Amino acid sequence: MALTTPTKTPTESRQTRALRGNSIHNGQHQYSWLQRLQPLLSPTLAHDEQVVIQHIREGRFQRSLALITAFSSLLAGLEVTYEHYIGSYSQQIMYTPVFISLGLTIAGVGAAFNRWMARVLLPILSWLTILDGVIGFYLHVRGIHRKPGGWRIPVFNIVMGPPLLAPLLFATSGFLGLITTFLRREDDLPQTAHAQVRSTRARRPLWQDMLPREITQDISTIEQDIREGQFQRAMGVATAISAFFSGFESLYSHYKNNFTYRIEWVPIVLTPAVMLAGIGTIWSRALARTLLPLTSALALISGMIGFFYHARGVLRRPGGTKLPLYNILYGPPIFAPLLFAATGFLGLLASLLRRAK
Repeated sequence: MALTTPTKTPTESRQTRALRGNSIHNGQHQYSWLQRLQPLLSPTLAHDEQVVIQHIREGRFQRSLALITAFSSLLAGLEVTYEHYIGSYSQQIMYTPVFISLGLTIAGVGAAFNRWMARVLLPILSWLTILDGVIGFYLHVRGIHRKPGGWRIPVFNIVMGPPLLAPLLFATSGFLGLITTFLRREDDLPQTAHAQVRSTRARRPLWQDMLPREITQDISTIEQDIREGQFQRAMGVATAISAFFSGFESLYSHYKNNFTYRIEWVPIVLTPAVMLAGIGTIWSRALARTLLPLTSALALISGMIGFFYHARGVLRRPGGTKLPLYNILYGPPIFAPLLFAATGFLGLLASLLRRAK
């Protein structure tokens, strides 16, 4: 069934023309990688694709990103659950990411159907996820320091100790949740600039009124940019940071396996390319439309292929499907490649967004 868009008023038509005009830079039309695929699609699919692009560029994809946040939190939660199980849950704080990820997953699914959960519950759990990730990073650093030799033999202790950057990768789900909070829903009609400012002020949380006026204005500006889909630079930087975390995890995980298969080098090679494209988005619109989607698509494909190989590695362990839980716990981290694929998704999303004025 084809996606449908609401009937446009004259005001909305003017905004649509303005949106199209925003894709013209230096006298040339700037088409996204997704728009270039339209000639290959049927008219129905091409229309649906155009609706998706319009929703993303206008910041009207709260429901979709809420579900993606929930899925990302679920994967991160499963990963940390069995990693801490291997660590025997030696400290009670190791249970916190398990329950917080479950809460963020529920809040993400609920936010897709309920505005209140998207505006109130989701940001609370997103901030808790980020805070828990930062605390976990500190505890992992301390855990490496406490191993024999500490930071005097960093390579050995980083490889054999707790995964250094895994907690920060866990916090990525919280970042997605915060972005989701400020977005508009797919069925929201485009607003005039005056109505957007008025609605933003009406929804402003009480804690913002306690801050200095300069800080409040900066927060309101950021929120408005996100609501209008004009945060390509910020999402590009987030893609680069996520790539660094995921790539580092792949490096030490594959190093432990002695890079038995050549394909294990693929995420290691792709990581700096995605980071370069993501950071380059800050200054270059061309990189955001060419190199970023290309490297992100490769990262997405690499993550999916890696998931297949990790699943195959689990099945090939002694006992195979007869000992599924044991082999998942002590075999290759089965969900880790999907977290690397999530980095590719962030990059593809960033390439479709607009830039702040």
